[in-house]
Amino acid sequence: MLVLTRKPGESLRIGEEVKITIIDIDGSNIKIGIDAPRSVSIYREEVYQRIKEENQAAVPKADVDMGSLAQLFKRPK
Repeated sequence: MLVLTRKPGESLRIGEEVKITIIDIDGSNIKIGIDAPRSVSIYREEVYQRIKEENQAAVPKADVDMGSLAQLFKRPK
């Protein structure tokens, strides 16, 4: 993990497209601004983890015999 020290008004860049600016520091709370393209998803960590858990729960778990499955897709000789 890269750890940087920044003061309010200072920024850092992630690649060419993402800019993070420290807006305000109030005790243990820090406000940050993020400039990024709309195609970049930005989530708080706890929201991201919840999305991952719900996506995993939505996928049905099935015992699949991969050998039998491979036979279905074999090309006839």
